[in-house]
Amino acid sequence: MNDDKPRDGGAAEGQAQEETKDNRSLVDNNTAQTLSSEDIEAMKREGASGDAIVEALIANSSTFGNKTVFSQEKYKLKKQKKYAPKVLLRRPSTRSICETYFKKYPARIGFMRVDTLSLLLSMANVGAYSDVLAVDMVGGLVVGAVAERLGGTGYVCSTYLGSAPSSIDIIRMYNLNSEMSSRIFQAPLSNLCSLKSSGNAPGSVQGDAVEPSAVPDESLQSSLEKPSDTEVSDGNAQSTTAQPIVIEAPEPSTDEHLNRGDIPIDIEAPEPATDEHLNQGDISMPDCKGNNGNSIAPKAPRAGKAPSPERMKYWGEHGFSSLIVAAPGHEVESVVADLLPLLSYSAPFAIYHQYLQPLATCMHSLQVSKMAIGLQITEPWLREYQVLPLRSHPHMQMNAFGGYILSGIRVHKPDPSGARVQEKSSGATESMLVSL
Repeated sequence: MNDDKPRDGGAAEGQAQEETKDNRSLVDNNTAQTLSSEDIEAMKREGASGDAIVEALIANSSTFGNKTVFSQEKYKLKKQKKYAPKVLLRRPSTRSICETYFKKYPARIGFMRVDTLSLLLSMANVGAYSDVLAVDMVGGLVVGAVAERLGGTGYVCSTYLGSAPSSIDIIRMYNLNSEMSSRIFQAPLSNLCSLKSSGNAPGSVQGDAVEPSAVPDESLQSSLEKPSDTEVSDGNAQSTTAQPIVIEAPEPSTDEHLNRGDIPIDIEAPEPATDEHLNQGDISMPDCKGNNGNSIAPKAPRAGKAPSPERMKYWGEHGFSSLIVAAPGHEVESVVADLLPLLSYSAPFAIYHQYLQPLATCMHSLQVSKMAIGLQITEPWLREYQVLPLRSHPHMQMNAFGGYILSGIRVHKPDPSGARVQEKSSGATESMLVSL
């Protein structure tokens, strides 16, 4: 009992001393620190660590002992941030990439905020096994976000206007695996519109075509992309090598010729293999080896390659399951008029723009043409809160503008000629009944 009394008394005395400390007598005249910048540089040259420099600064400060505990911790954190910074490595995600670009280079992503991007994906109903058509004029942020949400199950086609493709360099920062990157395609809008003009109307079934809901996407792709000259023997079921075919395709988007226009060239390439064959290892990949003889993993495929003819045929027959447009520098009304016929019926779409008037004009045009229903313009709003022990409050300096989103559902446009024929037939029937 006698040992406890002085201990309690000492603790109470120390607590009283801490409570009586304040910063009223501290004057910031740059004389409290006796350690000069030359001494700090000399410590760095000798190989001193950042923690050692911080301890030296604390030891040579004449006012550190008179500060409160809160001020001492604040002083330590300030010096550690300058001389002993800590780096935390995290895997990139859509949220971190969008927030970084919004803070440093907002014009490159069309001033798109992270809550706007998430709302864009939700309104377009982007999910697993979806075929998403995207017009990405914001550096590839939308295409990368769609590919990350698909998780290597569906497909995303980034279309562009004109001959030169849009830049999608932000996709490299997502660090997507080979399976996700292989499902990102890039095709000009003229090629996609040619599918519609050739008679393959999206959403309609021609002949004995199979509905998308009846057969999974992967099995349908396998049946479409199966080589026609494969011979199977009775005993071993061995297939012969597919004969090369001559196709006309533009050069890769990285070539400088593509900026001057599409230059078609004749190349010989084997028929594309299905994704299932690639996953099962039916096609042998070259074994890359380094200088020491160890095998090196093959490089991930480049995102944004041209889609195969079979995939284009499938999109022409069944259409895309959703549409996302983020083209702040283009006229929204004309772009959407060309893109909506490429969707399947009852497919949702979401259009982002920095300003309200282009979306309002586009909404009026869609209402007049009766190509979509459920049209609404949404303005997202976000407020961040700081939540700390014993103090939680909203951020006073927040961004109040997040752009606008026009969303809706594509429907079948009624044929006026068919309506007139039905009206004439109903009129003839009424006349017959009257005569009877």
